[in-house]
Amino acid sequence: MGVSISFTPENLINSVGTAAFPIVIDVRRAEAFEKAPDIIPTATWHDHRTAADWGAEITGGPGPVIVYCVHGHQVSQSAVSLLRAGGIDARVLEGGIEAYRAAGGPLVRRSALPAGPGGGLSRWVTRERPKIDRIACPWLIRRFIDRQATFHYVASDWVRQVGEEIGAIPFDIPDTEFSHVGELCSFDAVLTHFGLVDPALQHLAGIVRGADTARLDLAPQAAGLLAMSLGLAAIHDDDLALLDQGMILYDALYAWCRFAVAETHDWRPGRHVPARA
Repeated sequence: MGVSISFTPENLINSVGTAAFPIVIDVRRAEAFEKAPDIIPTATWHDHRTAADWGAEITGGPGPVIVYCVHGHQVSQSAVSLLRAGGIDARVLEGGIEAYRAAGGPLVRRSALPAGPGGGLSRWVTRERPKIDRIACPWLIRRFIDRQATFHYVASDWVRQVGEEIGAIPFDIPDTEFSHVGELCSFDAVLTHFGLVDPALQHLAGIVRGADTARLDLAPQAAGLLAMSLGLAAIHDDDLALLDQGMILYDALYAWCRFAVAETHDWRPGRHVPARA
């Protein structure tokens, strides 16, 4: 029995927003892509006819490379055929982006996608010594917008100037697009800008907002997030090392928001041991 070259929308949706989310390639025809309002999280667009060329540049990523067009027909099938001929474990997303959309998968507003210098990977810059928003926003960007985005932490007085010098987008500083507005924090601003509509992300946003703005009454988990964030900052002098550890923290929180909000824990041993036949 041969290896399947298809991947279900449900399997892709189950891993969205996690470190296990595969590399996703959008191969919709250029005219269809330019007219499309949205894109699957972290997907990058490539011409399906030149897959043998750009496929050679694909590196890393967990699991197979997932390729999608509008409906999963000849366009994505052609790209996957070329990729697999080059030794890449590529799979067609069954039913394309439309099946993913119908299954309730979160999508990103295509017109809002950032691009780095020369159209490359995006760069972002903010104040040094991050605690909550300045870890939560990078997590959100890497998991949903640009998996290879780079983040720079600099002295507060130099965020804008450094951003101009290196082509980085400033965030979580006053008077920028990605900052606090009223009672909302920078995490909320990123969600809104990229059109991310996902109940689990909205739940997480409430926790982040409560921890970041000292309104711990907004969510029972806000106090825990605040404590863990301050603790991580206390044991890491390197801001990028702190970001690496914080990514794991937000992976866990998002997974709880998606899959475990109704789960309880009972410490009593043997309580859940199944009865013998």
